Amino acid sequence: MEPVHKTATRVRQHDREILALALPAFGALVAEPLFLMADSAIVGHLGTPQLAGLGVAAALLQTAVHVFVFLAYATTAAVARRVGAGDLPAAIRQGMDGIWLALLLGALVIAVVLPAGPALVNLFGASDTAAPHAVTYLRVSALGIPAMLVVLAATGVLRGLQDTRTPLYVAIAGFSANAVLNVLLVYGLGLGVAGSAWGTVLAQCGMAAAYLTVVVKGARRHGASLRPDAAGIRACAQAGAPLLVRTLSLRAVMLIATAVAARLGNAEIAAHQITLTLWSLLAFALDAIAIAGQAIIGRYLGADDAEGARAACRRMVQWGIVSGVVLGVAVVAARPLLLPMFTTDSSVHAELWGVLLVVAVTQPIAGVVFVLDGVLMGAGDGAYLAWAMLFTLAVFTPVALLVPDLGGGLAALWWTVAGLMMTVRLVTLWLRSRSGRWIVTGAVRA
Repeated sequence: MEPVHKTATRVRQHDREILALALPAFGALVAEPLFLMADSAIVGHLGTPQLAGLGVAAALLQTAVHVFVFLAYATTAAVARRVGAGDLPAAIRQGMDGIWLALLLGALVIAVVLPAGPALVNLFGASDTAAPHAVTYLRVSALGIPAMLVVLAATGVLRGLQDTRTPLYVAIAGFSANAVLNVLLVYGLGLGVAGSAWGTVLAQCGMAAAYLTVVVKGARRHGASLRPDAAGIRACAQAGAPLLVRTLSLRAVMLIATAVAARLGNAEIAAHQITLTLWSLLAFALDAIAIAGQAIIGRYLGADDAEGARAACRRMVQWGIVSGVVLGVAVVAARPLLLPMFTTDSSVHAELWGVLLVVAVTQPIAGVVFVLDGVLMGAGDGAYLAWAMLFTLAVFTPVALLVPDLGGGLAALWWTVAGLMMTVRLVTLWLRSRSGRWIVTGAVRA
């Protein structure tokens, strides 16, 4: 009976830890898709070409930012390991290296995106009516990329310190400011698509300033240096390189899907943009458990508790399955309410009706995928994640590109995204989690 009692106690402990981190993380994570949802809802009522342009620009912008998501994920894992080992000054110092790296990368991205904006939009084959709106939104939004990357890195620091409440508060303030600014600039001042982009840039800059204030105070309290350290920044970049490959592969999947949707027509790309927005919202909701996993797994491994890491992984997978089922049912039930929220175009509604069903039925698979992804990130198992995502991309690409040639529509395309791609990821991640090779203890992953 004693082992059973200990097991039940540990399960309750994991549940408390997961909830304490995941619930605030959920609010912070959904801020980004809510930013885009607000933009889509406001721009969608300007017209279908504007919404189609936003769809192309948003895909490019998200790629420019999300390829560097390792700034959050790798930082969370590294800081959490230091926390588990009881070295808070070193944990914060490592986080500061990530923030400095974010500023450098942000400046580099702006230098590329601003002059290359029209060429990048043309690569997607956007229509003549949608392309000008896409270029406008992309160029204005690019100015906020450094702030977006700082938000990623600083969020990773706080998550690693087991603090997901502060990111929640900042996210709420940022989303509220974004919504108000978008309405004011788009309709109040008549700036159209450009007003939507400027509203998002201003909100992101405000969020970055709030995060920096919190992190700097923590660094001074624990005596951690705020100065840039070349060796630390270089080590941070090297540690994030495998996750960069993983993220580039994942973004390539989404870019290919958007390019295929653009070939199908304006109604299809508009519906695809709305679906991507909802998909991001659902993904971030599921990723809240994965974020908790990154912090918890990193802390357990840093404290040399391999069994605690294994038990936390098992429990989080169960949470992922249940959460996926709940979200899938919610999408089906909410379809009649979701469609008019974004556009009144009946052709876009017709495309969305079937695509949202595809998204709904695949959510349980997504729940397990995001959780296992987070567990392996928390363990610092970036090399495996990179190879697994490259394999997934290789399987997905030829199938997706054949969709138009075989007469498939947007629903068929989304079966390749939510069905095929996510199933391949599930298999690769599950095999790794069962092997136990991701379990490496210590303050620093050897």
